[in-house]
Amino acid sequence: MTGFCSSPRFAEHVTGPHHPERPDRIRAVLSAVAAAGLLPQFHDILPAAPVDFALRPVGDRGVRLKDLGRPVAAPDDAVLAVHTRRHFDHVRRVCAAGGGVLDQGDTPVGANGCEIALLAAGAVLRCCDAVATGEVRRAFAAVRPPGHHAEPDRPMGFCLFSNVAMGARHLQRRHGVDKVAIVDFDVHHGNGTQAVFEADPSVLFISLHEDPRTLYPGSGYAWETGTGAGIGTTLNIPFNAGAGDEDYIHAMEAQVLPELDKFRPEVLMISAGFDAHAEDPLAHINLTEEGFEHITQLLVESANRHCGGRVVSALEGGYNLRALGRSIVRHLIALNR
Repeated sequence: MTGFCSSPRFAEHVTGPHHPERPDRIRAVLSAVAAAGLLPQFHDILPAAPVDFALRPVGDRGVRLKDLGRPVAAPDDAVLAVHTRRHFDHVRRVCAAGGGVLDQGDTPVGANGCEIALLAAGAVLRCCDAVATGEVRRAFAAVRPPGHHAEPDRPMGFCLFSNVAMGARHLQRRHGVDKVAIVDFDVHHGNGTQAVFEADPSVLFISLHEDPRTLYPGSGYAWETGTGAGIGTTLNIPFNAGAGDEDYIHAMEAQVLPELDKFRPEVLMISAGFDAHAEDPLAHINLTEEGFEHITQLLVESANRHCGGRVVSALEGGYNLRALGRSIVRHLIALNR
């Protein structure tokens, strides 16, 4: 059984007109999940988003998800396990003043931005708890704002707090998990997650992303393999513009799966960004929703070999609403196998 955790409150995070990380993203996700019959209770919970399944029907595969309920905000100590007090205070101070821009231009927040970001992190922690205690084998947190660009001491790239990094630390500190692997297939390098764990040999971080020479944030070169005691537990796999399903599947089989086999994690986490889709406006990679399903299936099979199938996945990017909705459904179908 696969769990699902989200909240309509994620649509309350306001980023301003024309910003790609907009409230309609979560509306599209929840509408897609409902339209696919995975969680019927999400019908009418939010205004309908333009999600079109007629183009690539998924069919009735008998998939049903377990609703893990509405999340609660992540506690301060969970934030401070991966971020500095200075970072946390900065985000709270800007939001308390009514909002503003947290970085050099692309991470705006409103007065409730910190509150909603803590709720997003809380959804990831809820999924971690459910998987660690055996309530479900796998779980997906449909959240916004995303998290993988937030570094220990600065928000950036639409991200306030590093949701998946907080989840990994939560698994280790609260549930006694020794080794966590994180696979990030968002089209942008997960620089924030890498910054948290690059010196930590207990967390394997793997990022598949467009070449940093052609895409934000300009990091994630193959030579970035970790620092200090963590050398060898960071794997960056950059792709040239125009790469597609076959390129990603080859990298999964030739590089990602062997690293997971060697590391043997106790829980596998996924930073699930869907902006590598061919229809996404922010990058130059040509994955399809079928490609995302295949990637997820390979990760689930690896988890079945090494950690009892335990997987926690969290939404990162994805900015074409129709492509995002279709890809999420395929991701969830593969998680539920």
